[in-house]
Parts: sequence; structure tokens; C-alpha cells
Amino acid sequence: MPRSFVRFVSALAMSAAATAAPIAYPPTERGPVVEQHFGEAVADPYRWLENDVRADPKVKAWVEAENGLTRSFLDALPGRAAIAARLKALWNYERVGVPLKRGGRYFFLKNSGLQNQSVLYVRDSLTGPDRLLIDPNAWATDGATALAEWEPSRDGTHLVYAVQDGGTDWRTLRVLDVATGNVLPDEVHWAKFSNLGWDAAGRGFFYSRFPEPKAAAEYQTLNLDHQVFYHALGTPQSADRLVFSTPDQPKLNHDATTTRDGRWLFIKSSEGTDDRYQVTVVDLAAPDWKPRTIIKGFDNNWSLAGNDGATFYLVTDKDAPRQKIVAMDAAAATATPREIVPEGPSKLDSASLVGARLIASYLVDAKSEAKLFALDGKPVGTVPIPAIGSVDGFDGQAGDPETFFSFTSYNYPTWILRYDSAHNRAIVFAKPKVAFDPEDYKVDQVFYTSKDGTRVPMFVVRRKDAKGPVPTILYGYGGFNISLTPGFSPAVLGWVEMGGAYAVANIRGGGEYGKAWHDAGRLAHKQNVFDDFIAAGEYLKSAGIAAKDGLVINGGSNGGLLIGAVTNQRPDLFAAALPEVGVMDMLRFDQFTAGRYWTDDYGFPEKQADYGTLRTYSPYQNVRSGAAYPAILVMTADTDDRVVPGHSFKYAAALQHADIGDKPHLIRIETRAGHGSGKPTDKKIAEYADMWAFAARWSGLKVPE
Repeated sequence: MPRSFVRFVSALAMSAAATAAPIAYPPTERGPVVEQHFGEAVADPYRWLENDVRADPKVKAWVEAENGLTRSFLDALPGRAAIAARLKALWNYERVGVPLKRGGRYFFLKNSGLQNQSVLYVRDSLTGPDRLLIDPNAWATDGATALAEWEPSRDGTHLVYAVQDGGTDWRTLRVLDVATGNVLPDEVHWAKFSNLGWDAAGRGFFYSRFPEPKAAAEYQTLNLDHQVFYHALGTPQSADRLVFSTPDQPKLNHDATTTRDGRWLFIKSSEGTDDRYQVTVVDLAAPDWKPRTIIKGFDNNWSLAGNDGATFYLVTDKDAPRQKIVAMDAAAATATPREIVPEGPSKLDSASLVGARLIASYLVDAKSEAKLFALDGKPVGTVPIPAIGSVDGFDGQAGDPETFFSFTSYNYPTWILRYDSAHNRAIVFAKPKVAFDPEDYKVDQVFYTSKDGTRVPMFVVRRKDAKGPVPTILYGYGGFNISLTPGFSPAVLGWVEMGGAYAVANIRGGGEYGKAWHDAGRLAHKQNVFDDFIAAGEYLKSAGIAAKDGLVINGGSNGGLLIGAVTNQRPDLFAAALPEVGVMDMLRFDQFTAGRYWTDDYGFPEKQADYGTLRTYSPYQNVRSGAAYPAILVMTADTDDRVVPGHSFKYAAALQHADIGDKPHLIRIETRAGHGSGKPTDKKIAEYADMWAFAARWSGLKVPE
């Protein structure tokens, strides 16, 4: 793309930022692709934008031109620099992760505030000094190489860790000697969607990987033939032992973890994103490591809470849509589940075996509550939680009552608490000092009615002194059984601090109320998700929370799909839309990388009934010329190999081609970043500064100069 053209559209962008004049977008070639789908001819003029930006010069030129236009527009927005400066100040506080205890040592992540990547520390005793183990900030000059998964050996002498470069889902595994801090020669490539688990003696670890992809296809090729391997320390990857695979079922993924005593390998196999698993165990004390399937079929969730010898404690939704805890004898010829903690009125989200107690975390209207049970299922207490919010952690094992958990809420940065399960006692391990007073903000939970009469919960965060309707950001996800629970974000606080409101709608498709809530928002029922979100927006306005012309919507991944779909369906309701890394072409989502897993929620484009549903809401195919659309800032990244950026490229091109009004319809394409994990702090701050400045401009929020 000629530089003169980029300078020309940059000047127009700066003018548009001030006057809302029409923008001259970079020209985007429209190709001749038309495909037949069950008798319907569907054009796909931007198919060429699916090509990898690293390999296709034409796509690279398009990205550069679009980024040039968007950057000039965003940099000219009022208050953008001031917003970035305040976000940087809000981000600058010490953050500590939940410790893992192994062999008397305590391992945890910590970020001093503005470090691009969190740093891994260890304490050799509970009250000992923090000792630095891994600082990934030195791995790349742009801060985009991250420490991903990590796991200490059972005795705490070694640690296997994953390196994530540029936001990709691919991992490189390395090993550290904990006493010396030295990195061993061991190196494993092409791990992906993998747990890490050590054998009992700490001589090696288990991991999952795909075959090495063809050159230049690693960011787009479908993920097939997942396998579980064992790597013995001091040996090359070529000598790794294949432990489990299903060559006759190449679409299966295998989630493998070792029990805390190192005795068993517990493998959950699944084809999609649903919590429907077949369970295989390997007795690692036996010399042959022969896999034995103890739960056949892909009908229910079976998540390991812990083990006491051969007795496995599992969370399952078999005959319990809101889940329960059962026990099984993994050594028995026929493993039969026996109920320990029955299904309750709220969703059981997770469970852990710690000491001689089971800690069960429940979602009560999307808020956390943790209960304590004896191993026979008798209730013995409720875990003390500081306030309404979310808890996570509780890693533990039989015989040791010590564990740690985190607590957070929208106005409370994450605390870490040390917990004694024998005495039901929690004390603060780490509590951050922040540059604001949490008591200046309020968090309300409201309930509203969706189109079909369903009652839906929503959190609303505001300053306590907020009066009357204010510009409001509404966030949603609505899919894959994922629950949106209260959690702190410096970015959200920055928006609310400026005087805006921030709302999170717990729409159907998520997991807030168990299986029925999820089922009501997927496949043929996906429109319920969009109806719930639209109803949330209508409620925020009618209740006097959101300003009449000041409602901005935001969501990422499946939430990006949500934003694209509701913008097409109700463009009049929103002032601006911020879809991030969204699934925008529902007719081709299953053709790339991890997309094939999502058929559990979306269905199969090649099946006529599913196609009929997908076609009605696919954001890319349903942009409506002739309607007045809100301002839209599409967000994606060049190394997103979860939801490939071609989704957002094509969607943005369709928006810019259509006659949908004079408000800006721009795309921001981050470089050296992926779907979200591993993103450096400075990139996060810059991204939110752009989003909030854009949202403020079109919602009427007054911003600092």
C-alpha cells in the first residue's frame, strides 16, 4: 500500500476523530468466491484475508494500511494519552499468584506492577525469603515471550515450565533445577493444550502434544492426533515414551495429569469443548504403564478433585446437572462411582481434596461460596471468604491440611489466603496496596427479564457518588459453559473512575447455573444468548444506569461473536462496539486450528439444520447495508492461533464496504500477540487506552485532557 495513501487516510482519520466525518478506508479487493450451501449461494469476497499475514504480502500490506488508519484515528482522540497514563498508574501494584506447595517449598508468581511478564519465585520454607527462579522479562526485547504453564516435581527439586512466544498456543518445555536455578539441557517442542505432571520420583514428566506441523502452517492447521508422552530427564525428545494416543480417533484431545502422590496418570479424553469425558488411568507403579479406561463414553464431566491411594474423588454431572462429588476405586476391575456430596441448589464449580477434607466451590448467582465436607460427605463448615466475589485455588493432597486460595471482586484486587482445612481457618498471605480506595466504588447485582421471560443476573460497578445515567460498558460472553464471576481489572476500574459504569451480564450459554443454563444458549438455542444481551442493554437504559446514547458493548472470543451478532441485530441500541478476537465467520470457523472443537456449542456448518442456525447470526455474513451502525473498533492479533485473525479481517472488510453510516468502523491488529494469554503489560495498557478513548468518544464520557 503506498505510503502517500496511508498518510492521506491518516489525515482523514484525525479529522474524523474530531468531526465524525466519513472515513476513506483503504481499498480492499473483493474476490469472486461464491459457495453453495444447501441451495443458497453465499459470497465470500474476502476469503483471501484468511491467509497468514506472515506468508502473504498482500495480506500484510492490508494489515499495515488498516493499522495506519486506525492508529492515526486513535492517537487523535481526546484524552487518550491521559487515559493511558492513569491506567499505567492503576496497573502499578504488586500482584501475587496462588502458591503451589511441593516438598516443603512454595512456588508462586509475582509481578511488581508494570513488569510485562510475571516472575516465578520460590520460598524454601513458608516464612523464608522469596527467591527468584524464572524471570521471562529477559526473554524478548518486546516482552512478548511469556512463562506459561509450570509444575514443580513432587519433592520440589525440579520444575518443568512452558515458554509461550508471541501469544501462540504452541509451547516449548524446559526444566529447571530448583536449588541452583540452572536450566537443564532438556527441551520439548510442539506441546499444546497440555497439562504438566511429574512421576513420583521426579525423574521425568508427562505432557501432551500434536505432531509437528508443516512449515509455515503452524498457525492455521487443524489440530489433530493429540498424544500423551513421558519425558525422562537427561534424554532427547526423540526418546520420549508414547504413553497414550487414539490414532483411530484423531479428533480426541487428551488432558493428562498425575495425582499428587505421583502414583496415577489420570487422562480425560474429549472431542470438543463440552465437559464430556472418557477417563483412562495408568498405574505408574506398574512396569508396563498399561492404560485402562475406567469411564467409557463421552457423556458426562469427570474432573479429578484428588485421591487417597486408589480412591479417586471426582466432580461429575452424571444424574446431577448442577454437579456432585463421587468416589471411585481406580484399582477395582470395575470402577463404580458412589455418591459423596449430592447435588445441591447451586452449581458445584470445582472441588479439591486437602488433608482429610473436601473443599467444594459453588456458584451462587455467579458469586463464590466454598463449603467443607468430610470424606464421607458430612458437611463440616463454610470456608471464610472476605466479601462477595470469586475464589480460586485450593490445590492440595490427602494428609496435608495446608492450601492457598485467591479472592477477588470488581473493586478488590486479588488477595491470597493461606488456609488450614483441618481447623477451617484462613489468614492473609498477600494483600496488594493499590492507588485507590475500594470503598469509593460499589458493586450491585441486579436481575432483569430476557425476551422469553428468563430471569438473568447482571453485575453493575459504579462509583458510589455516581448520579443519574452515565456512559456504560456492557460486557458479555455467553458460551462454552464459562461463568463470568466478579474479578478485579485495573482497566475496568479506570473506566469507572472516570465516571462511567461497567456491567457484566451472566447470559445463557455460560455455566453460572449448570448444564441447563449452558444448553439454553448453544446450538439451536444460540439466539437466546443474543436476546439476553440485548435485554441487558435495554434494562441498563430503562433502569437509569446507562445514558440514553451512551451504551458501549464489549466481549472477546465467543464474546466477540456475541458483539458482532447483536450489533447486526440491534445497531440502534449501542453507541459503540468493541469486539475482540471474535469468531466472525460461522460458516468456516471449523476449518482452522482449534475451531473444530467449537462444534459442541455452534454445531456443524456442513449439517443443514446447524447451517440454518449459523447463517442467521454469523457476523460476517449478516452485516446490514442501509442500517445506521454504531462506531466499531474490531480488535485482533497477528499471532492468534486460537481464533485466527482472518475472522476479524473479513468482518472489518465487510463493515467498511457496507453502507452502514458515517461512524468509524476500524480494526486494530496487535503484532506479536495472540488470543490473550501471555500478552505483555504494556500492550494491555495501550490496548485498553485505545478502547476506552474510543468508547468515551462515542458514549459521551468526559475524559481527562
